[in-house]
Amino acid sequence: VQLQASGGGLVQTGGSLRLSCAASGRALSVHAVGWFRQAPGKEREFVAAISRSGGSTYYADSVKGRFTISKDSTKNTVYLQMNSLKPEDGAVYYCAATPSPRWNIDSEYIYWGQGTLVTVSS
Repeated sequence: VQLQASGGGLVQTGGSLRLSCAASGRALSVHAVGWFRQAPGKEREFVAAISRSGGSTYYADSVKGRFTISKDSTKNTVYLQMNSLKPEDGAVYYCAATPSPRWNIDSEYIYWGQGTLVTVSS
């Protein structure tokens, strides 16, 4: 499974960005996809995930109500819409995939894309 994350950039506090995670082949039909982020000097943390059916989503408390994860199976792409961005949201964002039914568990993710940098200016 190959994953390609994109859409990062520089945005002001309160602004919005949409990240994309393009998956190879029909990966999304058999894998749940999650977004994770890592800020400088900090550990990687879970942000959001979507089940392989797209019918279930799961968010970190820090982004609930501001971020929305979705998928477009026709484009083999998962999106992360980020609204009301805060400086503390700035990080390298990674998308990852898992075939495991335990897709709400970080350690279950085994396929990782390269990161895309999000910078939020105050």
